[in-house]
Amino acid sequence: MKIFPAIDIKDKKCVRLVKGNFDNKTEYEIPPLDQAAKYKDHGFKNLHIVDLDGALSGEIVNLGIVKEIVSKLDLKIEIGGGIRNFESIQKYTDVGVEKIILGSAAIKDKNFLKQACKKFPNKIALGLDAKDGYLSVSGWKENSNQLTLDFLREVNDYGVSRLIYTDINRDGTKQSPNFEETAKVAEISNCPVIISGGVSSINDIKKAKGLKNIEGIIVGKAIYDGDIDLKELVKEDA
Repeated sequence: MKIFPAIDIKDKKCVRLVKGNFDNKTEYEIPPLDQAAKYKDHGFKNLHIVDLDGALSGEIVNLGIVKEIVSKLDLKIEIGGGIRNFESIQKYTDVGVEKIILGSAAIKDKNFLKQACKKFPNKIALGLDAKDGYLSVSGWKENSNQLTLDFLREVNDYGVSRLIYTDINRDGTKQSPNFEETAKVAEISNCPVIISGGVSSINDIKKAKGLKNIEGIIVGKAIYDGDIDLKELVKEDA
């Protein structure tokens, strides 16, 4: 089970949103690079980064910060937010990012996802962010009217190397992930799944380990708020 501590970047700061609501956000004083270094010092190997500025604008905004984290800390990074074309994927690949997460662009244009997987083998992760069973796009501001499981079945053989499933209703709430829906996604997915949204305790991590086809879990707000101790968390990281 890989543990992915999360860094969400907005206006060059670490922030956490509740249920993806930009009006309900907490800003943290620590700069993203320092937060990433803290994770590295504790022994974590993976990092989940979201460029929230990018998610809103549809363009990559925080490439410089991501490049600095990769070059100075040598962490395996997955990055999402505003990645809507091959050029953006190439930029992140060039700075050494391990996985590039496609969300809105992939959901709105399945062919783009298919071509990206061909052009960048083993680099593309698919971010499926769901609310009440339906996918959301554009920084979670739009509902796509597509059922999560139906969309996954359509793109399952495209060659995606990792799937990140987030239940928006749980994200930032620390109410535990939606294990039931995640298990349904993992059951039909051709690639390993990362659980995201609502992690509240070490018990959630232990429960995730019991699910099939789960590669890892993303932990965000519970770390920042001190509900999960990093020394305890890193023991679950393998």
